[in-house]
Amino acid sequence: MSVVSAGIVEHTGRGPLGRDEMARVLAGDIPRGAYVNLGIGQPTTVADHLSPDSGVILHTENGMLGMGPAATGDAIDPDLMNAGKFPVTELPGASYFHHADSFAMMRGGHLDLCVLGAYQVSAAGDLANWHTGEPDAIPAVGGAMDLAVGARQIFVLMSLFTRTGRPKLVRECTYPLTALRCVNRIYTDVATFEITDGDQVLVRETWGISFSELRSRLDVRLERYVH
Repeated sequence: MSVVSAGIVEHTGRGPLGRDEMARVLAGDIPRGAYVNLGIGQPTTVADHLSPDSGVILHTENGMLGMGPAATGDAIDPDLMNAGKFPVTELPGASYFHHADSFAMMRGGHLDLCVLGAYQVSAAGDLANWHTGEPDAIPAVGGAMDLAVGARQIFVLMSLFTRTGRPKLVRECTYPLTALRCVNRIYTDVATFEITDGDQVLVRETWGISFSELRSRLDVRLERYVH
């Protein structure tokens, strides 16, 4: 059952979104013709859900424009990988370039959008996605800091709660930060959020949970998004 309640859609008659469904929802919100970087991990699955006529140009930081969906079977070319070292396809017109040129694109504001994973996002849009502070973890911020400050918009794709039930959308991040006030939207398995310049967190849509229940589980002030 889906209910439109004061401007947001609550899909309470089903469970949370699966990983592919999350990627599909986000892919549907990418503007036509945008230049987009997909971060390592779950964000790379967004490539599999872009419409062929979307005109979206995918950038990968290891030096490629025009990346297509993931490669499988006979389409796998061991020399054609994304930044996460997974085999990908190329679309007509794809180009390749030096790593330094790729980072110049990222740092120079030439990307319309970047999709990143996260350990935490604050109500102000601060991003923590490279280190949890665990003593045995290997810190590796990589190009995330360049993308977070260089892309015109940042969309985060993540589960809303950890395996122990702790929320990843928080009042203030407790993990080491990647960048400050950079996140515009958060796509999760139970809700999509928008962060405004006034530090408001707006709920756009929910899955398997109502707005009121979501509010009770997060220590963040939530408001309804008005479409």
